[in-house]
Amino acid sequence: MTYINHLAREINCKIVYYGPGLCGKTTNLQYVFEASKPDAKGKMISLATDTDRTLFFDFLPLELGSVRGFKVRFHLYTVPGQVFYDASRKLVLRGADGVIFVADSQPSRSEANIESVENLGTNLADSGQELGVVPYVIQYNKRDMPDVVPIETLRAQLNPLGVPEFEAAAKSGVGVFETLKGLSRLVLKRIDGLPV
Repeated sequence: MTYINHLAREINCKIVYYGPGLCGKTTNLQYVFEASKPDAKGKMISLATDTDRTLFFDFLPLELGSVRGFKVRFHLYTVPGQVFYDASRKLVLRGADGVIFVADSQPSRSEANIESVENLGTNLADSGQELGVVPYVIQYNKRDMPDVVPIETLRAQLNPLGVPEFEAAAKSGVGVFETLKGLSRLVLKRIDGLPV
């Protein structure tokens, strides 16, 4: 849920990286964190329990400008990848202004991708949101691996809504900021219509 801080003249938006285990959600977040200017980001925080981990930090992407005189600060979160952490996933997803679904391009991960994107739709519906309504993009990660599923196949499996999609290799940073900027534009377009 977008939070508007009138005193600081900031609009705060929550972006969630969602996807199966080991698909690159944390790698995306770490790359954005490390590549962001120190004065434009907060601390990276890891909420770890015995069984799962959630990472988050906030940053102010200066190149995206402002909305009606308000700076926009994004709070980036990852969800635990494994489906059996569903309660944690639901909690992190609650109030999201936008979602980046990170898919693993390796053939052995196709079933996990499909299961995770279906789980995303279910969890959004449980929180009163809809996959086709909340700003949403897909990142096909690990495109640098020697054996990857063709984009057309991934699109057929994971993107029936035809949302914006990006190819990436998060370890090297390829496509990481492009994905984030793609979603950020959708979020900004949506919040531009909010009363400030």
